[in-house]
Amino acid sequence: MLNLIRSSLTKLVSNAPVGRWDANRVAVVAVCFALAPEWSGMAKIKKKLTPAQRRIKKAATSERQKKYQWVFMSGKQVKIKLPPTVDGIPVDQFIDENADPIWLHQNEVWELMPVEEPIPAPASPTEAVVMEDENGIPF
Repeated sequence: MLNLIRSSLTKLVSNAPVGRWDANRVAVVAVCFALAPEWSGMAKIKKKLTPAQRRIKKAATSERQKKYQWVFMSGKQVKIKLPPTVDGIPVDQFIDENADPIWLHQNEVWELMPVEEPIPAPASPTEAVVMEDENGIPF
């Protein structure tokens, strides 16, 4: 198509002065005018989404909102991932409330291990006998 336009414009411009109207320049201008509706600054017509596409878009939006939150950092609004949660509470708080000492030991979370007070040992054997007598247990 470009060759057809160029040949027809060359015939039209053959009588024009060579320096001012170059056939290649005229061909480029003609192509630009031919394609002008596609390249114009007019906005595209937005097609409406089908109900299925709207459902998919809405589901994706809600899923994204569950994973990320908007915060301000250095005066700019930034999207960051939400901290992980278990049943709606932060993971650290869930571990504090629900972990048993065996799990804490297996996962090497020593700082959360409950500290048990040691049982005081009797200082001498006579005190042990006295304690047994006071409680009324012979053995």
